[in-house]
Amino acid sequence: MTIRRMKTYTGGEGYVYQYYFVGRRPALQGTSEEAATEFVFDVTSDRKTTFAVSVFLPDRAVQEWAMDHGRALTEAEQYGAVKMRLFQAFDEIEDLRSHGRRLFVDAALLEKVLATLGVV
Repeated sequence: MTIRRMKTYTGGEGYVYQYYFVGRRPALQGTSEEAATEFVFDVTSDRKTTFAVSVFLPDRAVQEWAMDHGRALTEAEQYGAVKMRLFQAFDEIEDLRSHGRRLFVDAALLEKVLATLGVV
């Protein structure tokens, strides 16, 4: 049995979200415009209804970052970038359940969030 650690984040829209990381997998064909890794989180803002949020990290963005920085991203760094995208959604999307269940990290956002995390 897997015990998941529920975490809490207070979003900019005033909602207090609870979430946990479910896992990662290659994005299924048709779920992303290009080859990507899908990171899945279970999220609740009311402690009653839990819904899945998928954050897609395109392979191309990861490869571009590696070429620009001369090294590959670790799995932990990829997870950190994806988690920052999730937090951005918590801060900016008022109704995450209806309008934020599929999030994407493009090359520019990847560069920005990794710089914020001190990853160079």
